[in-house]
Amino acid sequence: MSNGKIYLVGFGPGAPEHMSFRARAAIAEADVVIGYSTYIKLVQDLLDGKEVIKKGMTEELDRCTEAYEHARQGKIVALISSGDIGVYGMAGPTYEVLLASGWRPGSGIEVEVVPGATALSACAALVGAPLTHDFCSISLSDLLTPWPAIARRLEAAAQADFVVALYNPKSGRRTQQIVEAQRILLRHRSPDTPVAVVKSAYRKKQSIQMTRLAQMADCEIGMLTTVLIGNSHTFLQDGLMITPRGYANKYDRTTGEAKDGEQAGRSLSGGLDDWKADVRERLARGESPEEIARHFDLPVVEIEAAMNQKGVHA
Repeated sequence: MSNGKIYLVGFGPGAPEHMSFRARAAIAEADVVIGYSTYIKLVQDLLDGKEVIKKGMTEELDRCTEAYEHARQGKIVALISSGDIGVYGMAGPTYEVLLASGWRPGSGIEVEVVPGATALSACAALVGAPLTHDFCSISLSDLLTPWPAIARRLEAAAQADFVVALYNPKSGRRTQQIVEAQRILLRHRSPDTPVAVVKSAYRKKQSIQMTRLAQMADCEIGMLTTVLIGNSHTFLQDGLMITPRGYANKYDRTTGEAKDGEQAGRSLSGGLDDWKADVRERLARGESPEEIARHFDLPVVEIEAAMNQKGVHA
């Protein structure tokens, strides 16, 4: 019997035109296609002549086990997820099941991960350019993650001024998590912070709501929704949500020329080396490490490190 193969396929947000060529090829090659029933519907036109196994929302590990068992029989299996299968998808659980079953890379059954466009990137594309600077994604589902861990992540992201993408923000049974997330974020963000609430990006029932952080929890939000929350520099203009990359800190917007004191291709004047020099100057003026830490909103240990290190030029 020939060795089987498992394709872990992310097919993107759902519209056929956003599915990669490799995802289509993997599904076409498969003898067996396994997925959540909603995902199966989204690729129905690619499934003629294949064995199709539909599973429910809470049967993720069953999908992984089915994929392994069919691959052991020498079959080619496509285990599918919308978005990217490695981002809140089935890649991780599948590898966990395989490794626990004694499988190892190169041991017979080949596994190939086929990446896809994430819900995060799809939703961002629909509303402008909200992810142009540092961002993070946090799932509000406490089905597998304790709420205190989720709350700590929200607190850290809010305090660090990340653009935040919320996955699994609300369901029929989980209605208060989005309210708690809003409360935590409002401790560190302006009530006017731009928010985009995107449901079913690039699917038939797509909807987009542009709002502000103070009104976020009042929006229509469900399991098929991704919520994008801006940072302190994100703005809404003409229906677009934009997070600046920071070019205006260094360059004149009209001429493109570097501003006084800045050099193209070199660290910003407020970069690491200059910051360390600033810390040392403040110490020389008599400011305490604790005062400097409060000024920069950093732990004292970072100020102490700057006191003892020489700058390294970019």
